[in-house]
Amino acid sequence: MPRVLIPIESASGETRVAASPETVKKLVTAGCDVFLEQGAGLSAGFLDDAFATAGGQVIHTQNSDAWTNADVVICVQTPTEEKLEKMKSGALLIGLLGPYGNRTLANLLVKGKLSALALELLPRISRAQSADALSSQANVAGYKAVLLAAGALDRYFPMLMTAAGTVQPAKVVVLGAGVAGLQAVATARRLGAVVFVSDIRPAVKEQVESLGARFISPPELEDTPSESGGYAKQASVAFLAAQREKLSDHLSEADVAICTAQVPGKNAPRLISEEMLDRMRPGSVVVDLAVGQGGNCAGTKKGQTVIRKGVKLIGAADLPCTVSNHSSALYARNLLAILETLLNDGELILNLEDELIKGSLISHLGEIRCPDVLTPQGVN
Repeated sequence: MPRVLIPIESASGETRVAASPETVKKLVTAGCDVFLEQGAGLSAGFLDDAFATAGGQVIHTQNSDAWTNADVVICVQTPTEEKLEKMKSGALLIGLLGPYGNRTLANLLVKGKLSALALELLPRISRAQSADALSSQANVAGYKAVLLAAGALDRYFPMLMTAAGTVQPAKVVVLGAGVAGLQAVATARRLGAVVFVSDIRPAVKEQVESLGARFISPPELEDTPSESGGYAKQASVAFLAAQREKLSDHLSEADVAICTAQVPGKNAPRLISEEMLDRMRPGSVVVDLAVGQGGNCAGTKKGQTVIRKGVKLIGAADLPCTVSNHSSALYARNLLAILETLLNDGELILNLEDELIKGSLISHLGEIRCPDVLTPQGVN
């Protein structure tokens, strides 16, 4: 029976957990021995007793045997070097491992002869939808970004008709119509705002309008970017300059801007410049979900709110951690979907020809499978 370990997350500020009582019960039913470090789910609202009732075995955090004997470790973020060094040769690590340019991780995988699946690299195919952790977490981030903006804004979101007169609805501009952007649109519309959406892909216009928002058409240039593998391609300098010029007028009238545009493995495109911020009214709010990749907006700082000439710039990193219960429950189902493809009659089998596995397998028994993403020290 495969031994599956769910650790306490070690990253600073990480409140999520890689399993829920629901998914633990299903893993046990599928023939796994499931071990959880004591208190692993506490910050996400899951008690040890709930995991034990579901069939999991709660162990002390100092129990190094659990790491040594685990066949699979499922996590949210990469465990510490000390923990990874305890994993046995041939064991499998699954999670949001931050593989891009991560030489430390590559070296540990090679040294320990470990296999690893990075969910950031999961292919955007129909079979992978139930395992798409980036989408499940982006959905949460888009929702929470609007709530942050509403709490920070000096105006109402909805239109109100009162005895003192009519209050006009807030104007929200969402930059990027991916999963986070579309959820931000839906949430802002539920709160009664008028919403405009900017995206480099004309094809998303129909989705945007189906949610009741208005689409800001991208510049018509020869190098207009499209998408690859379900993600927006990185735009050229000329295209971004033309897009900023077009956005500037919309932002000058906006109460809120929600920035969600990101490109996997690359710096986030700069969509709001200092000059564009100068045109925004004092009291307006910018929430930058891309701040961890350099930011879509000039001046945002990770985890901080900066007041710039009266405009509030919110560096909204790690928003799924602020909705830890549902974020964890959804993420745990993503991991369950992956594990179910690996389990066959109670045995763990890595099918290297399976498109789902092939696309996200960054290491197999210590052999780096995607050197363009993950390169060990000393290898060009």
